[in-house]
Amino acid sequence: MPIAKTAACLAIAAGVAALCRPVYAQPKLSPQAQRGFAILQTNCARCHAAERVGSSPLPAAPPFRTLHQRYPVESLQESLAEGIVTGHPDMPEFRFDPDQVGDIIAYLKSLEQ
Repeated sequence: MPIAKTAACLAIAAGVAALCRPVYAQPKLSPQAQRGFAILQTNCARCHAAERVGSSPLPAAPPFRTLHQRYPVESLQESLAEGIVTGHPDMPEFRFDPDQVGDIIAYLKSLEQ
């Protein structure tokens, strides 16, 4: 096989291998955590990073993956159910039903791993 053809085959193989490797390992989410992620994506991802990687679209909004570093995420249950109100006017008030709160907490807990 000519050298040019071999080099081309190796380049193609390397390109295919690069496309097949994962960018980062993400644990499989439970159905409850998947629902929580969907809720956060719908309601919060406009400002907060909801995934394991990446920056928040609004730099002042902390990524959800860092919340457990500030306080236990279970402590958010009451606030999520009664309405999260913050000191800055840009964040809307959210209230979630008990099932949604459980789903959100399950997703936030999955980010601690």
